[in-house]
Amino acid sequence: MRRLDNKTIVLGIGNNGRQDDGLGWKFLDFLKTENTGFDLEYRYQLQIEDAELISNYDRVIFVDATKESTENGFYFEPCRPSKKYSFSTHALEPQTILYLSKQLYDHNPKAYILAIQGYDWELMIGLSDKGNQNLNKTKQHFLDKILVSYLSEQKNY
Repeated sequence: MRRLDNKTIVLGIGNNGRQDDGLGWKFLDFLKTENTGFDLEYRYQLQIEDAELISNYDRVIFVDATKESTENGFYFEPCRPSKKYSFSTHALEPQTILYLSKQLYDHNPKAYILAIQGYDWELMIGLSDKGNQNLNKTKQHFLDKILVSYLSEQKNY
C-alpha cells in the first residue's frame, strides 16, 4: 500500500453497547460533523492488522475511554512504541500497534492517545452523565487546542 502524504487517521476504540466504553466511538461521531479531513476508523479493540493500517499515515490518534482518574476528564499525550504485549494478540495496546508498524513496515507515524474518563460500563446503550460531560470537555479542547495546532502544522509542510 502507498503511504498517504501528510494524512491523519483517528481510531476510536470501544463499544457503544457498554455505556462509557462507547466514548471513543462518540468522539468519532463528533469528528464526522467537523469535516476535519481525518480518516476515521471504529474499533472494538486494536489488533495486529491495525499496524499495517497506520503504516499508511503520517499521524494517528487513538481515542478510547479510560477508567483512570484524569484532571480534566480526559488526557491527550504522545504515544510511544512499546514491545509490550499480553499472552494473547487478540487485543493490543496502541503502543504495541505503533511498535509493530515500525518493525514490520519501517514506519513510525507521529501518534497520540486521547483518553476520555468514563464511569459506567454496564451492558447498556448510552453514556453516563459524567462520561458525556467529559466527552463535551474533550470536544471543546480538541477544537480549541489540538485541531488548531494540527492546522498550523499543516501550513509548515
